[in-house]
Amino acid sequence: MLTELYLGGASPLHRARPGLKILALAVFCTALFLISTWPILILGMCFVGLGYGAAKVPVAVAWRALRPALWVMIAIFAVQIYLADLVTGLFVTLRLSTMILAASLVTLTTRSSELIDAIQSGLSRAPEWVPARQIALALALALRFIPIVRQVLADVTEAQAARGMDRNLRAILVPLTVRLLKMADEMALAIDARTPE
Repeated sequence: MLTELYLGGASPLHRARPGLKILALAVFCTALFLISTWPILILGMCFVGLGYGAAKVPVAVAWRALRPALWVMIAIFAVQIYLADLVTGLFVTLRLSTMILAASLVTLTTRSSELIDAIQSGLSRAPEWVPARQIALALALALRFIPIVRQVLADVTEAQAARGMDRNLRAILVPLTVRLLKMADEMALAIDARTPE
């Protein structure tokens, strides 16, 4: 079954309207991309850090948001150094890390049902032929997908480490792929179940 990643709490972030959080996330990530300067990036990193502090999210939980993406970020860092320079590589990697943490903060402080309702409410003025409920579910699942993959990867890696196979890439990728395919089937069934006859 799909994992609920909501971390309960009574912070202002937990109480904030889901639609407002989604909009803020979109504006935040867009700003980081459009305004590629160090001051804006540092400000964004501080903003995300304050958000985790306000929501009382443990450091270990924040670290788990980044850990599965480490190899990807290392690869991006290396490519940027090769194509540009060290400073550019560091900037791009930190920007990606900040965006991942920001998205994880939204999913940790918002229930899946609230995300679906907020997106559906935002689509309420769309024409009748637009499947607002199905779009809302798909977008909410998409918001959940990255942190869920993160958790699945952590589970698979931990299980293979217990067998002494944590350094075997094939031993990790095969069960990871199987579980993600199963998850995709569950998502498809969830969307079908919400589709009116």
